[in-house]
Amino acid sequence: QYVRTLKVELTEFVPKIIGFGVVKPARVWNAVAEVSGQIDYIHPDLKRGAILQKGSEIARISTQDYDIAIEQAEANRRAGEAKLKELTIAEQNSRSALTIEDRALDIKKQELKRAEILVNRGTASQSTLDEALSSLLVQEQRVQELRNSIKLLPAQITAQKEQISVYDTQLAAARLDRERTSIRLPFDARISEVNVEVTQYVGVGTTLGKADGIKTAEIEAQIPMAQMGQLANFFPIDRQQVEISENFLRKMTETIGLRSIVRLRTGFRDVEWQAEVVRISDTVDPTTRTVGIIVAVEDHYLKVVPGQRPPLVKEMFVEVELRANSVPDRIVVPRASLHESQIYIVNADNRLQIKPVKVDVVQGNLCLLY
Repeated sequence: QYVRTLKVELTEFVPKIIGFGVVKPARVWNAVAEVSGQIDYIHPDLKRGAILQKGSEIARISTQDYDIAIEQAEANRRAGEAKLKELTIAEQNSRSALTIEDRALDIKKQELKRAEILVNRGTASQSTLDEALSSLLVQEQRVQELRNSIKLLPAQITAQKEQISVYDTQLAAARLDRERTSIRLPFDARISEVNVEVTQYVGVGTTLGKADGIKTAEIEAQIPMAQMGQLANFFPIDRQQVEISENFLRKMTETIGLRSIVRLRTGFRDVEWQAEVVRISDTVDPTTRTVGIIVAVEDHYLKVVPGQRPPLVKEMFVEVELRANSVPDRIVVPRASLHESQIYIVNADNRLQIKPVKVDVVQGNLCLLY
């Protein structure tokens, strides 16, 4: 009876694990109306499956009401500026008038002194003195009223400036609302849902449609925890070197050389994409005892080859392979050569000999022995 033998030598072993998951877009955008009104324009290609570029106007709400609001706010501001100018001129005029009235007050004081001298000499009557005093008091009251008026003007000017600031805010809000009537894509995207038609009235918060970003696709591959543990055992990590932080995954990836391949098996051709491990899921599936490893593929739409390489479309079921750095000097044998933790070897007499072995890792059709 013939047997097939294999010469086994210490070799490099590349640890890898396989998981499966569905494709999801990394970015999903909901087109939500921020203002209300009637839809007067919809992009002609706004249909499910269509790909539109960043900045494309997918819908527009009528601007008529918002144009009126802008005009009203601008008119209020012009009126406020006119009022401020009026107050400023009034202050200047009042200060000029105060200068004149102060001079008149000085004259009245001099007239009162002259009247007092004449009365003391007996050349003028008491009524002349009383008339001069009365005239002085009237002038003093006029000067005091003018000064009080001038003291109020700075406060009125300040209040008017604040009112203009309010008008500026109203104008900015009106212009912002007008800008919000135009709904544009924030990134290159594929339309996944359309919920609006021309002439339809929409309120604030209405979802007009949804779009999926086409730059990055993500897959959450479900990996058995036991396999993840086996992979980690190949690379003992000093916790002092790799701290638990926001950069933990990146440092772990660099330490063990973790890399990923996304594979689509179509039955007649396997299509592969290089991917990056970006996150680890926050939960463990209690039924399957698997953990989600999230990988990302960039610019997969740019790599499309018609008939050969499709894009990573949402909900596509794919295989995710995780690989680490190679491990040197390991004994690797075919899985088929194992017989219940035993292996047949050819001894010096060219005869088969049964030898018990300990299996470290089973990976596909290969076994790694201690």
